[in-house]
Amino acid sequence: MQARDQKTSERPPLKLLLWTAIAGLIFGLIGFGEIAEDWFRVARNKLHVHEASGDIVLVKIDEEALAQVGRWPWPRQYHAQLTDSLTRAGARQIFFDVGFVNPGDPEDDRAFAEALERSKVVLAAWTRVGPNAGVQQDGMPLAKFAARAEVASISAEYNYQNAVWRVPYATSWKDQTIPSLAAKLARRTAPAGTTFIIDYSIDPNSIPAVSAARILKSDFDSNLIRGKDIVIGTTSNTLGDIYFIPGTGQMGGVYIQILGAETLKSGRPVYLGWAIALFIAVAAAAVAVTRRRPYQRAAILGSAALLFLFAPALLEANLIFVDVTPALFVIAWVAGSLTWRRYRQGGMTNPVSGLPNLSALRFNREGRDQALIAARILNYSEIAAALPASSEEKLIDQIVSRLRVGAPERTLYHGDDGIFAWFEEPRVPFGHHLEALYTLFRTPAKVSGQQIDLSISFGVEIGSGRSLANRFGSALVAADEAAHDGLKWKYHDPESLQDASWKLSMLSQLDAAVDKGEVWVAYQPQLDLKTRRIIGAEALARWTHPEKGPIAATEFIAAAEQHDRIGKLTDFVLEQAIASASAINRRHPDFRIAVNLSARLLNDQGLLLRLSAMLARHRLAPQLLTLELTETAALGSSGGAFDMLAALRDLGVTISIDDYGTGLSTLEYLRKIPASELKIDQSFVKGMVDNRSDRLMVQSTIALAHSLGRKVVAEGVERTEILEALSEVQCDVAQGFAIGRPVSLESLNKRLATDRRRRVA
Repeated sequence: MQARDQKTSERPPLKLLLWTAIAGLIFGLIGFGEIAEDWFRVARNKLHVHEASGDIVLVKIDEEALAQVGRWPWPRQYHAQLTDSLTRAGARQIFFDVGFVNPGDPEDDRAFAEALERSKVVLAAWTRVGPNAGVQQDGMPLAKFAARAEVASISAEYNYQNAVWRVPYATSWKDQTIPSLAAKLARRTAPAGTTFIIDYSIDPNSIPAVSAARILKSDFDSNLIRGKDIVIGTTSNTLGDIYFIPGTGQMGGVYIQILGAETLKSGRPVYLGWAIALFIAVAAAAVAVTRRRPYQRAAILGSAALLFLFAPALLEANLIFVDVTPALFVIAWVAGSLTWRRYRQGGMTNPVSGLPNLSALRFNREGRDQALIAARILNYSEIAAALPASSEEKLIDQIVSRLRVGAPERTLYHGDDGIFAWFEEPRVPFGHHLEALYTLFRTPAKVSGQQIDLSISFGVEIGSGRSLANRFGSALVAADEAAHDGLKWKYHDPESLQDASWKLSMLSQLDAAVDKGEVWVAYQPQLDLKTRRIIGAEALARWTHPEKGPIAATEFIAAAEQHDRIGKLTDFVLEQAIASASAINRRHPDFRIAVNLSARLLNDQGLLLRLSAMLARHRLAPQLLTLELTETAALGSSGGAFDMLAALRDLGVTISIDDYGTGLSTLEYLRKIPASELKIDQSFVKGMVDNRSDRLMVQSTIALAHSLGRKVVAEGVERTEILEALSEVQCDVAQGFAIGRPVSLESLNKRLATDRRRRVA
């Protein structure tokens, strides 16, 4: 066998070269290396970073500008004011990276149209927004604006990273060809559908910029504007038009168009593709595999790799772009295969014992259908440290001889730090044999005249269809657990692995579940105890996992809050709840919706703007939304959090203290939080009929809240007797199974319609 392997290794591996060339070709055709290609290009850009031309000035609709106007979208009088102010300052041409596709206030629209008449303006259009119910959508400016200005497309395709690498020169829309904003800015033309690569070695921070707030206040240097092309676009994270700028990070989408224009101002980019580099790589690999000496092969392949890593930087500095990942794949595959061949010849044995090592175990295909046993000498490190180096081999010999008792032909695999492993037939009752081995190791070993106590434990992985590396790891964990539990040996428990895997991945799966539609919103009715009418509902997040089924809300919500991952889930529930409340209010006026809000989110500066946008988008009066504040312990003494609560109250939203009476939701927070509602924790409500102290707590809380002008909601009302007891102590609103379980929006609508018919009758 050895001779055959040696003979094979001496022949030039031409079959390896052929298959690698085919694999490299497929690699390039399917674009498998896109992610790595992006990384390499970003790294190369660092070698030739340069500044923008300065001919294009960005007017930023940033946080300062949003705060000055106080709302978004802006009334178009502000866009008119920007246009006139920039024109008076001597702007060469004004480009809007802001859409004007929907009608606004007639007076504001008229003012903007008149400003367009007085200026030289280019308006943004979306010529490809994507299908909606099977119909291709677009976003062209209103006709009354487009008639007074030029139009340019800001459509672009973005990748997995939310990054745009290519921008079209122009796009087709109906029977028109519309130039891209980047090409229009650079005054370059090319046929529709032709694209170019953006040169991201241009430093986006070198683009001259000024806040729109300063333009509106006429507080700017006109020299910055005079004779320049001006681009107006959003850069605020709050508004969401944010993309990943390779090499820089998250920035407003307007930077993509400006950097595209700056690229075209330097010349016309040329894209050579990946085939040329792949051909050179295959040629280099062909030369390398014909060399017999390893260092010659390493020199040729290493030089080729360096060529592909650094030479493209020289080309890209001159706007010539080339893809190198298929070529690097070929070089890496050939180098790895040649190294692997050498490793297989001499890297499968333990140098101390001469036994097969753990690498050999992982490549034992026959072992896939057998039970795997791991043995660990628990005190091996201490023993090895105390023994002379020459004595370690004698110690290993004694350990191996004991492990082979009863099975002298057994193949043992030897790892580092006193780890051994072997395979057994899974149907053989090997438990008694392991106990016998454990007893055998209680006899001290004799090494260099010293008696040495050996402590050992065994772990068994019976077979699970996983890779041998994973199975061995599980067997070793079982051996450690056996030692910890004082056992001689232990089976690996696959259920514990599944639970651990689930807990490790739950939060990342939750984020994906929101996008996939696995998370939905249930609504639990709230009853007005005076009128006995359903006057609102609490929106509750529910997660139906495709494999695990319903996930307990207490499990995933608590985990999300503890790890500061609650933001995305909260935004989803708010959007769904506000939309549902808006729809319900068309038939049932004054219907209120309550949504849990973690106090951890009160430091999110974009919360107020997002919430305002949701209320405006669904046309729901703010006073019909209640935010139930949870995790109040996270408030601490943060002034910013209390400022956010005040701002939410000023918006008109009702603030409620959730789970009042537990944790830190007590008098101190009742005094500091601008809440108009308290929600008594169900732990007190459930016991108020049978427990006098719980009833007194509920009654005193209601009296205190009413004396402060605040409403009280009781949750956890599961019995009719509790409902009547709450009425007696003048509670305002009740919620619980006695009134209704959390249901879908459709079921809630049916319940409200039924209650309405009963009242009419």
